[in-house]
Amino acid sequence: MSYEEFLEWTDEDTHAEWVAGEVIVFMPPKTVHQRILNFLSALLSTYARFFDLGEVLEAPFEMLLGRGKSSREPDLLFVAREHRDRLTAERLEGPADLVIELVSDSSVVRDHEEKFREYEAAGVREYWICDPRPGKQQTSFYRLTAEGNYQAVPPDADGRYHALVLPGFWLDPAWLWQEPLPDPLTILATIAPQALRGALAAAESGRHAEGETPMRGS
Repeated sequence: MSYEEFLEWTDEDTHAEWVAGEVIVFMPPKTVHQRILNFLSALLSTYARFFDLGEVLEAPFEMLLGRGKSSREPDLLFVAREHRDRLTAERLEGPADLVIELVSDSSVVRDHEEKFREYEAAGVREYWICDPRPGKQQTSFYRLTAEGNYQAVPPDADGRYHALVLPGFWLDPAWLWQEPLPDPLTILATIAPQALRGALAAAESGRHAEGETPMRGS
């Protein structure tokens, strides 16, 4: 179907993508997929909000990579503050700064090959592929080079991957495979302890200014 027909057919509750005239409809995610997605979304969105870096959005949310080309719904995307003009009331018009895809049995080729090429060509600056399937459990990180090609970037000697588009943010991929998953605020306190203390202090100061009862122990 055409892109216009796709827009008429789909709605905000449908998780589907349009690619060169073909529609891909997704099955509901498995529990482990959703738990990791929720963890990453909470962690990244809180960090981005603390530092006023931009906005984090979850699927189903459309990222249109060019009329007549493809309309994707990444599992998670981040739009930097300087690119917020790409966000409309309906969709993201153009590439996100960071896209994260969680691999399922049916999406291996799509995530590692098809979307890899599309995101690279569209200018998505950073692409993470997280594979939570039993026996796999690995995360690959890619950054766009000056020549417009993705380059794999491994974690450092301490096992930490330092994000390109979220200054100061780092991720230990081992967190994603813990059972249960760690608390995002605990992880945030590890990544940016001063920011967390500052945010909590500011919130407490605001409550005092409004005449609310101080928190116990303050």
